[in-house]
Amino acid sequence: MPKTQLKPGTMLYPVPAVMVSCTDGKGNNNIITIAWTGILCSEPPMVYISIRPERYSYEMIKNTKEFVINLPNKKLCEALDFCGVKSGRDVNKFEYLGLTCEKSNYVATPSIAEAPLSLECKVRKIISLGSHDVFISEIVGVSVDEKLIDEKGKLDLSKADLICYNKGEYWSLKESLGFYGYSIK
Repeated sequence: MPKTQLKPGTMLYPVPAVMVSCTDGKGNNNIITIAWTGILCSEPPMVYISIRPERYSYEMIKNTKEFVINLPNKKLCEALDFCGVKSGRDVNKFEYLGLTCEKSNYVATPSIAEAPLSLECKVRKIISLGSHDVFISEIVGVSVDEKLIDEKGKLDLSKADLICYNKGEYWSLKESLGFYGYSIK
């Protein structure tokens, strides 16, 4: 199949679109939308987020060394977009969007109560790469909506109605196409 060559760029899609909550530790909380995030390690569980230094949330996370990754569902899609285009310097996003600051279990940063799953994170290392700095962080706690736990106690994310970001658009995740190892069963 013939392919056209493009200049190097950020063409790894789809990606998670997450709502990262953060605090300055003085009562000011914010939510930033992040699409450049992912898992780095399973033991210990490590994740990264990439943020431009000029963003309002950058200094909060840099100074407190913690944040919460809140996975949004379809109901939170408009709030997800809003948190990516409006600055916390200008608006209290929790109040404006009617979102609930929920006390986290392992960090001082609040989680978003309406999110079906929240990952509490502590920053272990910050790396400057150019336009963005990468916050390499350990996941120290996970909170999940009880409706996503099946009768056997297993997490069922298919019930979460999660969304992703795909080259300028938000997409729902509709159906399973297989499971780990299905190609050799």
